[in-house]
Amino acid sequence: MLLYAKHYGDIAKPHTSNAIIILHGLFGNYRNWQPIARSLATHYPVYSLDLRNHGQSTHDGVMDYPTMAEDVLRFIQDKKLNSVTIIAHSMGGKVAMTLALAHPQVVNKLVVVDIAPISYQHDFSEVLNAFQAVPLNKIQSRQEADRYLSTIISDKNLRQFLLQNLKQQDGQYYWRLNLEAIRQSIETIIAFPNTSHYPPFKKRVLFIGGGQSDYLSKENQQKAKILFPRASFSIIKSAGHWLHTEQAELFKVLIQPYLKS
Repeated sequence: MLLYAKHYGDIAKPHTSNAIIILHGLFGNYRNWQPIARSLATHYPVYSLDLRNHGQSTHDGVMDYPTMAEDVLRFIQDKKLNSVTIIAHSMGGKVAMTLALAHPQVVNKLVVVDIAPISYQHDFSEVLNAFQAVPLNKIQSRQEADRYLSTIISDKNLRQFLLQNLKQQDGQYYWRLNLEAIRQSIETIIAFPNTSHYPPFKKRVLFIGGGQSDYLSKENQQKAKILFPRASFSIIKSAGHWLHTEQAELFKVLIQPYLKS
């Protein structure tokens, strides 16, 4: 599985140590993290990845967390990176946590953004149906696609996030997502794999949640401590699930001491 990666930083310098890897969430891609990646690249080599079935990475029918974690492990090995720091949001956070538990030697620091290592009950059928509601062979513009999405999704910010996946080639619009694989795997994506055969991750982990989101509730924080006993938690009260875009400057302030420690 080939993962597309956008590299930020001075390409003339060796980038085998102190590297940061950024993993996006469901329906996202590396561009969601571009402002923060560029900011971090003034001090660290940064690789922002497209996970499988997203962005410019390979499409494949298999989509579970152990497999996606192995994708990231292979990327780390192919780039000959030493122990890395991973900053990962939502679905990407579950990929990163699975990798840290299965291969703790490759993860030095871990920032998990608004997700816990548990199975959720969230329903993404509305979003999947919204994608399907757009007649790609008929639309002539992004604005037209947005009008179709708005018949199902009223949240303008969410629609703009989803529209980042809309691409055009030779006059034909298409989604840069493997929507069929995502639909078939959605129950696996909202769950968390059985990691009981792995010991707890012994290094420090920083969890950052949005105060207007229910993904990292107090109860879920306690569950995270079972697998990540040295975890610490910060909540940005004024942010929701996409806190790294809603409160980007505050997010950077929160992660800086952890990255430098």
